[in-house]
Order: sequence, then structure tokens, then C-alpha cells
Amino acid sequence: MKYLNYLFISIGALVAIYAKAGEDQNEVVLIGGIVVLMIGVYRLTKRIPGKRDKAMDDREKEAEDCN
Repeated sequence: MKYLNYLFISIGALVAIYAKAGEDQNEVVLIGGIVVLMIGVYRLTKRIPGKRDKAMDDREKEAEDCN
């Protein structure tokens, strides 16, 4: 599944670059490429875990020490 995200990002970037390359640019193709690019980025970043709050970690350690 990870490779599908990379594929979305690559295809979206190539389509967006292609649509922007010409003097008579096609806005519909450009928007479509950007949408596919953003779908790939979203799918990739939702699998990355968030950073934990350092203060929360300290509180958890204190709670474990008390027990």
C-alpha cells in the first residue's frame, strides 16, 4: 500500500508539471494533478505517528514511579 501512495504522488506531480509546462495551460488537468498529488501526500502522512507530548511522558513516568 505504501507504494500506491508514492505512485499517487509521482503521477500527480508529473500531471501538474505537464499541465503547467505549456504556454496554453489546461487548468482542469493542473487541478486534477494537484488533487492526485494531495491524495497521495494525505495517505502517506496519515500513517506517520504524531509526536508525543514530553510533559505527558514525564507525568506517565511519575505515575509509574509512585506505584
